[in-house]
Amino acid sequence: MKFSCGTRFAFLALFLFALQSVCVYAGSFHKDVQIHWGDGRGKIHDNEGKLLSLSLDKSSGSGFQSNQEFLYGKAEVQMKLVPGNSAGTVTTFYLKAPGTMWDEIDFEFLGNISGHPYTLHTNVYTKGTGDKEQQFHLWFDPTLGFHTYCITWNPQRIIFTVDGIPIREFKNSESIGIPFPKDQPMRVYASLWEAEHWATRGGLEKTDWSKAPFTAFYRNYNVEGCVWANGKSSCPANSPWFTQTLDKSGIDKVKWAQSKYMVYNYCTDTKRFPKGVPKVCT
Repeated sequence: MKFSCGTRFAFLALFLFALQSVCVYAGSFHKDVQIHWGDGRGKIHDNEGKLLSLSLDKSSGSGFQSNQEFLYGKAEVQMKLVPGNSAGTVTTFYLKAPGTMWDEIDFEFLGNISGHPYTLHTNVYTKGTGDKEQQFHLWFDPTLGFHTYCITWNPQRIIFTVDGIPIREFKNSESIGIPFPKDQPMRVYASLWEAEHWATRGGLEKTDWSKAPFTAFYRNYNVEGCVWANGKSSCPANSPWFTQTLDKSGIDKVKWAQSKYMVYNYCTDTKRFPKGVPKVCT
């Protein structure tokens, strides 16, 4: 791929922005999470608890969840996705509340056939209702190395970032009747599972089980949040994420990511919403 001078300058600016956004990692998979399903397919690989893998074969996938619940927080991890033909697989990092009227904030990586890009699927659920999908093809191959994915959730907005670059902002618009997740504490989850009926090209590409087991890696897990216990939350003092906004530079980064790499936006899907796009889009 060839880049013009302007493109190289843009990437340099994004790189410098990402350096300014790097967090100090302090988490440990040993103390902060439990591998809650997969029958041994999820593994922690080092004594310090910095590296974890999830695997999927024809019998089962695997996943982990945080030991604590949070009402607002910043959840970050580095991921290296399943390489090669990963069609039909879904690798995730997300927040979710329990119950039938759950809240949820999603990063989901939809597998590909070899030589095609992964699809990064984002969504926000409030009281069991989602339908706010935005999807992206990334500006790098997420299988060749680790990249940082972060969800910032505070009372005013949800910000999705990739390598420190914001790609999506979902604002609290309750003042105009749009629900926002703010009442239900959530755990942090990650998983690797099979969804060949919809994940790759709408289910056209099926999982090639001869390539199994499929394995994704997670490292440098870190969550700072308002810990929920005994029916109330306790927030760290003076946490920058709790009041984080996007300045003009951040808004420009979102516009850049969405103009260059977005491949689906529910707000422009007039076939899906023939009577008009959801109010949040306007």
